[in-house]
Amino acid sequence: MGLLSILRKLKSAPDQEVRILLLGLDNAGKTTLLKQLASEDISHITPTQGFNIKSVQSQGFKLNVWDIGGQRKIRPYWRNNFENTDILIYVIDSADRKRFEETGQELAELLEEEKLSCVPVLIFANKQDLLTAAPASEIAEGLNLHTIRDRVWQIQSCSALTGEGVQDGMNWVCKNVNAKKK
Repeated sequence: MGLLSILRKLKSAPDQEVRILLLGLDNAGKTTLLKQLASEDISHITPTQGFNIKSVQSQGFKLNVWDIGGQRKIRPYWRNNFENTDILIYVIDSADRKRFEETGQELAELLEEEKLSCVPVLIFANKQDLLTAAPASEIAEGLNLHTIRDRVWQIQSCSALTGEGVQDGMNWVCKNVNAKKK
């Protein structure tokens, strides 16, 4: 089942647009994930210096995904894109344990942003295809995700490279966009 079929299921009103903000540290796999969602070639991905926007149209439904670079010098500009966000997708490199503290701090700051209050958040624990990847449950515990009370959230194991787990995460997104939009 591809992204278009999910969009058809999600569609509850004609011309409904959903704005998804795709954030995470540099090298977490955000652009690979975005290209995987758009069924594009993922063999040559370069670091995102600014942002990528992909829109997928299906029967009057439009999903706008904003993939913004995660380098330290770009992160202060994330806030320029918070307004009207329907879903926040935060991507973590599960195999880069040295950066868990840094990614946890960035996520915590995002969750405190007024313009993102109550916005559902999906955390993709990416790169699960690597032997050194921490399981999603360990990441959830390390980031104290169980303390999030002001919004619905989900952590989803995935591999943007193989596509494994991506569909499950997007199914969650679809259910929770519908709940928020009502």
